[in-house]
Amino acid sequence: MEEVSIAIIGAGVVGLAIAAELAAQYDNVVVIEKHKTFGQETSSRNSEVIHSGIYYPQGSLKARLCIDGAKFLYEICEKNSIPCKKLGKLIVATEQSELKILEEFLLKGNRNDVEALKLLSKREVAGLEPNTNAIAAVYSPNTGIIDSHSLMKHFFAVADSNGVLFAFNSEVTRLTKGEKGFHVGIKQDGYQLKSKVVINCAGLFSDTIAGMAGIDIQKYGYKLKFCKGSYFSYAKPSPVKMLVYPVPHEELVGLGVHATLDLGNRLRFGPDAEYVEELDYKIDANKKGAFYKGAVKIIAGLDIDSFIPDMSGVRPKLQGPGEKTKDFIIRDESDKNLSGLINLIGIESPGLTASPAIAKMVSGMIKPLL
Repeated sequence: MEEVSIAIIGAGVVGLAIAAELAAQYDNVVVIEKHKTFGQETSSRNSEVIHSGIYYPQGSLKARLCIDGAKFLYEICEKNSIPCKKLGKLIVATEQSELKILEEFLLKGNRNDVEALKLLSKREVAGLEPNTNAIAAVYSPNTGIIDSHSLMKHFFAVADSNGVLFAFNSEVTRLTKGEKGFHVGIKQDGYQLKSKVVINCAGLFSDTIAGMAGIDIQKYGYKLKFCKGSYFSYAKPSPVKMLVYPVPHEELVGLGVHATLDLGNRLRFGPDAEYVEELDYKIDANKKGAFYKGAVKIIAGLDIDSFIPDMSGVRPKLQGPGEKTKDFIIRDESDKNLSGLINLIGIESPGLTASPAIAKMVSGMIKPLL
């Protein structure tokens, strides 16, 4: 049986960031991925937004890792010529009842030490984005967009060049604790390897991996719920030049149908939030009317016939419908007699933004285990 020091399960953006972070520090690191290449699920099916950290509870992992991760991402992009743009974002109130909620988000952002946030009047918003319907807005100048595939390619190249082995087309079907590490069983060919440390970055299936190791995922709150988000693109030139968000849903099930731009200045609306039982990336064209209704609330003069079904993604949420928002789970499972297993579960938004900060956090957790 082949033996390695560290096995990372999952080659999404978080698994890749961890592999790149660990590559210069440790030998015998392997990344195990069931798909034929990296980033085939949540990491490549999202808004590609670099978030600033406004939305998340003070002191939460989501808040801290988002804020640190955004700083790291901009540095990584500049140093390695990864395409990104600091476009700025407006969270817009369009009716009086939303003003108090908007002010609460500003306070939350300030408590999280998000830099340069500002509450804008209707006139000030009109000076920045004249085509919104805002009566007020929170302005976040440091929010941006990134080419997530180029970022993942960068992390992969750093890890690969430092000797990390990538095992694609390799689905983990067994994870058991041995005397000195874990036995990892691979579906293809019944292959096995032994690893001192296992880092579970399996995204949508991270709860399944935790269950394989013997953790009661219901008891510990690790059970994931699939929350699908669809997007519609806008076929005409964009009437806005920055990201425009509504005041978000209660408990952050989603951030509401918002307007994002890609690096080619193409406007896209979404995602919505729909809990589903199975992975399904089809887009329901009948949602056009609902997307138009949500979009025209925040941006004036849109043409309903220019809304085109675009793509969808699925978020690995820890909270179900009607439940309170839950934080990332990033923990060493030594207290469950599983020393050497680090679980990352519920890494939804802002996981892309947080990825380099998550990698540094996990790196700090590994040192005592090897």
